[in-house]
This record gives sequence, structure tokens and C-alpha cells, in this order.
Amino acid sequence: MPAPDEVWEFHTRLPDYAPTPLIELPALAEELGVGRVFVKDESSRLGLPAFKALGASWAIHRALSRRPSDGPVRLVTATDGNHGRAVARMARLLGHRAHVLVPEGVHPAAVAAITAEGAEVTSVAGTYDDAVRQAADASREPGSLLIQDTAWPGYEQIPGWIVEGYSTLFIEVDTQLYAAGVGSPGLVSVPVGVGSLAQAAVTHYRSQAVVPATALLAVEPDSAACALASLTRQEPVTVATGTTIMAGLNCGALSSLAWPYLRDGLDAAVAVTDADSAGAARDLAALGVSSGPCGAATLAGVRAALTGGGTGRRAALAVGHTTTIVLLSTEGAAANPHGLDSGD
Repeated sequence: MPAPDEVWEFHTRLPDYAPTPLIELPALAEELGVGRVFVKDESSRLGLPAFKALGASWAIHRALSRRPSDGPVRLVTATDGNHGRAVARMARLLGHRAHVLVPEGVHPAAVAAITAEGAEVTSVAGTYDDAVRQAADASREPGSLLIQDTAWPGYEQIPGWIVEGYSTLFIEVDTQLYAAGVGSPGLVSVPVGVGSLAQAAVTHYRSQAVVPATALLAVEPDSAACALASLTRQEPVTVATGTTIMAGLNCGALSSLAWPYLRDGLDAAVAVTDADSAGAARDLAALGVSSGPCGAATLAGVRAALTGGGTGRRAALAVGHTTTIVLLSTEGAAANPHGLDSGD
């Protein structure tokens, strides 16, 4: 089922709300041999350099509205950067405290940005998944509330609200494509960490009665390709993660809530290298789009999917010379400065 209308209405009432740009890039359409290519530019969303504020704001609104009192609360989360900053920003705006746990490898500038929102930041000696476990433990303290963007058995309601929050992005894409004279896109490329944004994409496009249906491509770092491994095995797989400039996608396990949607709703998945993501970020910058490596991964993924493996991959995704492709660039360059210094 699609997200309720109240989500979009809630976001439009926020002080900093404005639809993020959908930028057409004819040079990429020519390179990829398709009709049109658009980039959804999330480099400035609700005053932050990434899309995550959409999910955090809606989930925090829903969670706080269900609390028996309106007294102060400590919002707790784990993050690779963008989600934690979004939670910290909402906590500050609403007069609450935030405790954000970050794993090893998060760039000091990203940590400083979270701290600047007034949050308490704890560094975790381990991976993102280790930080998630420690955040869940920390949230058991009195007066605390876990706002995590991944789900596991017994913790699914708040991650579900976060997924609902991302629906505003896709409503904007629909409206912007219509204004550009396009119906439903032929292919949408989505970056995948724990899978919540991809779940939102599947929910949105699979609830539309459009023929042919929009093809959905999941893109991950090759050092943290848990979705690709899970789809290959047809069961949830946890992978050991390495180091990657795509910090926000450096996740070893999918959200339990997202997995069934990805299993049943994705058309393809691909893993990309840091070098390919960094190159895509540079190419987007040359075309006037500020994109961090997580956002630029969607371009790297489409390049890999459409230019490798002969013509079979293009045929499997029903991509032809008239296809419209949408790339979700989920973060601006300012969200992940580390990624712009690496990947050559």
C-alpha cells in the first residue's frame, strides 16, 4: 500500500520544505543510449545535505505524538552520518536531546556536523551494525526513544514510519516528471544501505497500475553488498563490511522490514566500486549536480548495468533508446567530504 497522504502534507508544513530539484542531463542520456535521464538532487533537503530528514522528521513526529506525555525525551540512533544528523536536527528543533552513535570510519566532518546540532555523539569501535546494537541498548535508559532506520523482529514500527517519510521524494518525482512531459520512468536507480529507501521505492512504484512497470535497480558498494547477496540466495544474508567512501551504504544486513519488498519488487541489483562511485560524483559535478558518493553510486550502477554483459541486461530491464531513467542522488558533496578525497 502507498504511504498515507498525511506524510506529504506534514512535510509541506515544515518551515524549510521545498521540493528538491529533478535535473535533466542530456549528456548522460546520450552516453547511456536512452531517451532522457533525470537526477533527483537531494543535496539540500529541509536544510540538510541529504534526503534522510524526510524519514526522520515523519517518524519522530509520529513517535512523539504517541507518547503519554509531552515531557523531554532523548532520541537515540546509530548512523553513518546523514540519518544521525537528521535526528539531531529534529531533536534540537523540538527541544529534545539526541544521542547519536557512529561507527569507525565516519568522517570527522560528518561527526562534527552532528555535534553542531547539539547531539551527544559516541564513537563505536566496530561497524555500523555494531553501532545499531549499541544504540538499541542505550535507548533502554529511562526517557529515551530509539529512532533507527533499520528494522529487526520486534522493532518495526518506527522504521516503517521512516520508510513512509521517504514517500514524499517519490511524489515529487512524479509531479516533476509530469511537468517535464514524462509519465512513469522506465528505470529508477536507488542506492541501498539497509534498504529503507529501496523499500519506499518498491512501495511507490509497485502500487501504480502502469504498463510497462517501472524497473527498479538497487546499487550497493562492492564491500557491503548485502542486498545482492540476499537476492542471490533468496534469503537474508549478512555480509562482512569493509571500508568504503560510500559511508551511508556501508551496511552488512538489510532491514527485516525491507527485505520482503526488495525480494519481491526489485528488478536487478548491482555492486559498484569506490572508484566508479567517485568518478560518477566527479562527472555529476561537471554537469552541475552536487553529489556525494552514495548519491553518485546510482549513476555508477546504471553504467555497470547498461554497459556490461552485452545487450542482455538492457533487455532484462526493458531499457531502450526512448527510456526515461531517474537517478536518486541521495546526498550532496557536503554530506560526505571523505568520499570526494578518495576513490581514484
